[in-house]
Amino acid sequence: MNADLSRYRDLLARYVVIQRRGVALLAVLLAANIGLQLAGPQLLRRFIDGALRGEARSTLIALAVVFLVLAVITQIVAVGETYVAENVGWTATNKLRSDLALHCLRLDMAFHNARTPGELIERIDGDVSKLGNFFSRFVVHVFGNGLLFAGVLILLWRIHWLAGAVLTAFGLLSLLVLLRLRRVGAPRWNAARQASAELFGFIKERLAGTEDIRANGATEYTMRSLHVLARNLLRRERIAGFFGSLTGSTTVLLFALGTVLSLTLGAYLLSVGAISLGTVFLMYTYTELLTRPIEQITRQMQDLQQAAASIGRVQALFDARGSIEEGDATLPSSGALSVELNGVTFDYFGGRPVLRDVSFVLRRGETLGLLGRTGSGKTTITRLLCRLYDPQEGTIRLGDTDVRDIQTASLRSRVGVVTQDIQLFRASLRDNLTLFDTRIADAEMIRVLDELELGDWYRALPRGLDTLLDHGSGLSAGEAQLLAFARVFLSDPGLVILDEASSRLDPATERRLDHAVARVLEGRTGIIIAHRLSTVQRVETIMVLENGQVVEFGSRAALAAEPTSRFAGLLRTGLEEPAQNRQKTPVESS
Repeated sequence: MNADLSRYRDLLARYVVIQRRGVALLAVLLAANIGLQLAGPQLLRRFIDGALRGEARSTLIALAVVFLVLAVITQIVAVGETYVAENVGWTATNKLRSDLALHCLRLDMAFHNARTPGELIERIDGDVSKLGNFFSRFVVHVFGNGLLFAGVLILLWRIHWLAGAVLTAFGLLSLLVLLRLRRVGAPRWNAARQASAELFGFIKERLAGTEDIRANGATEYTMRSLHVLARNLLRRERIAGFFGSLTGSTTVLLFALGTVLSLTLGAYLLSVGAISLGTVFLMYTYTELLTRPIEQITRQMQDLQQAAASIGRVQALFDARGSIEEGDATLPSSGALSVELNGVTFDYFGGRPVLRDVSFVLRRGETLGLLGRTGSGKTTITRLLCRLYDPQEGTIRLGDTDVRDIQTASLRSRVGVVTQDIQLFRASLRDNLTLFDTRIADAEMIRVLDELELGDWYRALPRGLDTLLDHGSGLSAGEAQLLAFARVFLSDPGLVILDEASSRLDPATERRLDHAVARVLEGRTGIIIAHRLSTVQRVETIMVLENGQVVEFGSRAALAAEPTSRFAGLLRTGLEEPAQNRQKTPVESS
């Protein structure tokens, strides 16, 4: 319970209290609303007692008019209070969602490999959305109604000590019972949220793989798995809903008990002449008013049962820490970068190493062709160079600096990567080219598009750089690849990595990319992971990997001329120079 309260307090302090003006205005409206609710019954008591005493009609009419005016003002204040509360709550929620998304983006690939994208979406959007009511309504209906609760009890004590004592005991007992029920229900809502995350993640992954599922006849299996997860969610939501409804039923019983206590006590005090009939009505009204904050608090407790699970899961995500620690050094802002791996050993999951004692040096401005069968570790080397992971043994140096000592932003701004799977966002062409970097001028983007033979395509677009690219729809594979080269060109990196960048293209389209590749590599260090040997004819050095180890490294020309080299053996199996043979190689990327 203390841990829960600490998490609630920390979230409110971090995302609500910082909105000082909004919170201050909300506090003023809360105080005004509470005061108006407490004042209304006092006017009714005066009206009833005045009528019984035979006071002038004008006085009674004046009391009725004041009561009506107070009722209208109370509603106006309540509307203003709700508006401000919603504004404060959703401002906090949006800030929390933004912080959580940024935190996840900064975590390394080891974290993301252990979780599905659907699960993270459910955390960032689903769980945070559950907290919208916590931020907006919780402040109003718990804190505000807590003050109203205290104000009613104080006034009941002023009416008569016996009324104050009995109804105070009733109110505190009711809150104690409802708080106890909240603690019982919270774990059930936590289980329901977990089941929702599992279902959401499953649906997201299967929708992404629709083509493969249908092509391989796995639709029925997928639907059976979906039904299993849906039934699990139904079962957990049903259990959680039962405990939530139990809280509501208990509230109804407590309210009935409060009404009985109020009327019985009022009748007794009236019979002994301790209070007037108007005061009996006032006691009844205040008891009804006392049940209102209890009801609101109870309702919020039910929402808080769900919010508690979301808060715990959000906090757990915030507590997740990556294995990569930020460095302090920066790379030069321009020029090619040298690359050095010294005794690098790496595994993904603590099993068999993917790379074993890999060492090589790539001088500034030199290009390396990286060959090897699937699973040999080629792509792993590129991930280590981008510092998506850190090796378990050995060192990696870029520009004579250990990558562990380099600031992540500096490192990734100086390393450009083009893969066979191009990620295009539902955004303008401008944003897709610059990855939302507003510092790059439009004229520079147009110049690069012309240089990479995309000028005619660009000029045919209806809105130029403002044209919306809906996840790349309408683009050919070659055009998407050329856009990826344009991204790299605009970022001006010192090291360019082409990871199977043309493996899915036909020879005619691949020839169209030759010029783009040559321009991107000009004046830069380059690493080309080759699916076809024809793509490494532009490189100076060849490295062949096998089972995570370097089995051959040297000049491309020298290795091709050496009959016993593995590279020469690959050429002899029919994988000839581009002018002689352009067929596919069995040597694939990993």
